[in-house]
Amino acid sequence: MYTYADVLDWDENIRAELFNGEMVLMSPPFRIHQQIAMELLLQIGKFLETKPCKVYPSPFGVRLFPEKDLSDDTYVEPDISVICDETKLDDRGCNGAPDLIIEILSPSTASLDRLVKFRKYQQAGVREYWIVDPDAKTVQACRLENQGYVVTMFGNTDYAPVFVLPGLEIGLARVFSY
Repeated sequence: MYTYADVLDWDENIRAELFNGEMVLMSPPFRIHQQIAMELLLQIGKFLETKPCKVYPSPFGVRLFPEKDLSDDTYVEPDISVICDETKLDDRGCNGAPDLIIEILSPSTASLDRLVKFRKYQQAGVREYWIVDPDAKTVQACRLENQGYVVTMFGNTDYAPVFVLPGLEIGLARVFSY
């Protein structure tokens, strides 16, 4: 069983996440994954230029359930995180639920993103969680309402509103332009 205290001792080249104390190693992303992430970052970043929220790409550490003694057994590095409450930020990342998390599916992480992370993000109170599917060219936008996610699907030609950032609509034709 690992904790966040163990994460702090790992070599910085190790990319891994913790779920209930179990380490899950992460493989390097594919080119298309990075292309999608970059386009999402560009659109979100441009929108946030004059706003207080911050956007961070992976690797960016998130302690969903932070404990003062560093005994947290869950630690993630989402593909993209948006945090609007600066008090959650420290030199190592985010302590608590980001406002928006985006995960881009990879063959090795799809079930983790769709099942385990879905539940963890919902439990932690992540207000919006996007699951981006490069193969289907879709976005599953999950908006937290009454402690559960309400899911809306968007296709590759849609403009997908970011509910936690009113006024931002992501042009998915640009995101899926490969």
